[in-house]
Amino acid sequence: MLFQLSEEQQMIQQAARDFAKNECLPGVIERDEQQKFPYDQVMKLADLGFMGMMVSPEYGGAGLDTVSYVLAMEEISKIDASVSVCMSVNNSLVCYGLQQYGTEEQKQKYLVPLAQGKKDGKLYIGAFMLSEPEAGSDATSQRTIAEDMGDHYLLNGTKNWITNGSTASAYLVMAQTDASKGSKGINCLIVEKDWPGVTIAAKENKLGIRGSDTTTVMFTDVKVPKENRIGEDGFGFKFAMKTLAGGRIGIASQALGIASGSYELAKEYAKTRKAFGTEIMNHQAIAFKLADMATKVEAARLLCLKAAWEKDNHMDYTLSSSMAKVYASETAMWNSVEAVQIHGGYGYVKEYHVERLMRDAKITQIYEGTSEVQRIVISRSILK
Repeated sequence: MLFQLSEEQQMIQQAARDFAKNECLPGVIERDEQQKFPYDQVMKLADLGFMGMMVSPEYGGAGLDTVSYVLAMEEISKIDASVSVCMSVNNSLVCYGLQQYGTEEQKQKYLVPLAQGKKDGKLYIGAFMLSEPEAGSDATSQRTIAEDMGDHYLLNGTKNWITNGSTASAYLVMAQTDASKGSKGINCLIVEKDWPGVTIAAKENKLGIRGSDTTTVMFTDVKVPKENRIGEDGFGFKFAMKTLAGGRIGIASQALGIASGSYELAKEYAKTRKAFGTEIMNHQAIAFKLADMATKVEAARLLCLKAAWEKDNHMDYTLSSSMAKVYASETAMWNSVEAVQIHGGYGYVKEYHVERLMRDAKITQIYEGTSEVQRIVISRSILK
């Protein structure tokens, strides 16, 4: 086993660290309070090549490995998880799904601008639409309908909890075409935001990742050309599950970043804050908290890197990505709560950042497969 990062991977990690410090940290509290989408930051991520990190240069991407992606996600998530989730969805779900399963025509038309994050000088990112008002963890219960009209589909339905919902230009929409076939009757369609019949509802007022654009999107008689279907008829559910397995690596890395960011802030605070005549890091109660936080971060990081390594080596990473996500997300929650505790009263106010990290941490246990769903995946894998 080789635990040393390559020179290129270290450069990517440092670039992401510098970007987070110089571009994401200024104004992060205000963006959170105002629920302001980090437009400038995402545009600069596109300039760095971070919106299509794993996409082949042939299609406008950076051609990097998944390990580099994990490293970049961790560094950016330490500072602003609202920025990193935009990056995660575009990379892990949208670009990956199109590169892996799209036609050449679909790649040229949609993947190229998505990987570059821009088109005609404007932001161009994607959204992945699976969740519905009554279809969250039970993703087979799709009520969005894609009626086969011969040369096109007629799309009707509602999707909610959609990251990048109003800022994305291209949507990957799961819809039921033949209910009698169950999950095998679901298709994935590429839909453009400005097509007639697409309606975007108000932005959700969320607990955390408040800068991230989360909305409900409704479709009313949207005409989708047949050439915008990904894969064969009925491939949609399998497409979603295969794509989400990679997406879990992205969210696990986001959770890792929140966990490590919480630990680093708590450690620095413990070095300067004094109580009972000495820095609080010298009190065993605090030192032991930091020891546990550091250990959990290291374990979460190794799980994320293992899943990324398996993906890069074309191995089955379903189990490892679920393990990484459930452990990293629970570590994010635990570490952020402990960081607030170490900060005491200061941890409860916004200027010290840890209260935001605590609020951001919670969603990592929920989206792209809840912790309960991850345990289903893991238990089925180890018991089969």
